[in-house]
Amino acid sequence: MTITVRPGSTVMFTGDSITDCQRLESEDGLGFGYPLRVAGEWGLRHPDRPVTWLNTANGGDKVMDLEARWQTDVLDARPDVVSILVGVNDMGWHTLDPKGYVIPVEEFEAGYDRLLAPLAEAGTKLILIEPFLLPIHGVVEAGAGVALIGEEERKEWRADLDPKIQVVRTLARTYGAHLLAADGMFAGLTATTGPEYWAADGVHPTPAGHAALAAAWLRLVA
Repeated sequence: MTITVRPGSTVMFTGDSITDCQRLESEDGLGFGYPLRVAGEWGLRHPDRPVTWLNTANGGDKVMDLEARWQTDVLDARPDVVSILVGVNDMGWHTLDPKGYVIPVEEFEAGYDRLLAPLAEAGTKLILIEPFLLPIHGVVEAGAGVALIGEEERKEWRADLDPKIQVVRTLARTYGAHLLAADGMFAGLTATTGPEYWAADGVHPTPAGHAALAAAWLRLVA
C-alpha cells in the first residue's frame, strides 16, 4: 500500500550527507541528490498536486545528531510525510572521528525510536530508507580525507551495519512506516554493473545511484 500525497502536502527529507547533497548551496534547498530527483519527477507526473518539498539533512549526522535538532528542524515544520535516511555515520564514527566510539546497536535503536515516536503520534506518514554500504574495491578516503577505508575497514563496517539495518526494518514494522530497502536494492543492482557504478566510495551515490533511490522512493507514494 502506498502513501497518498495530497495537494498542498509538505514532504520532508532528512538524514546525513547522502540526503544533504549541498542543499544549503542550492536555490531550492533540495541539493543535487535524490530529493531533487523525487521532487522533479513528482512535479512532472502530478502538476495538479503541488507539494512543498523540504530537505533538512546535514552531512555527517548520526541518529544522536538528528535527535538534537529534531524539534526545530523537523517537528516544528509539521510535515505530512517524513523520509529518513541515517545510519552510515553511526556505523563509521569510530573510524572517522578521534572522539568517536563504536555506537552499540541498542543505542542506535533507542535514538531512532525517539525520532519516530512524536511523528507517529502526530499522524505523520513515514518512509524509512535503510542505510547501505556497497562492496567497492580498493582504498578510498573518507571523512573529508581523515581516514583511509580499505577491505578490512569495510568488513568491519559491514558487520556493524547489518544489525542496524535490521533495526530500521523492525522500526518500520513497529511504526507502520514504508521501508525503502536500499541496501538490498543496491546489492541487486551491483550484480551486473559493479558497485562503483552506484556509489564510487561505497557510501555516497553517483548520479545513477541517486536516480535509483529516487525511483524506489517514488514507488512508495501515489
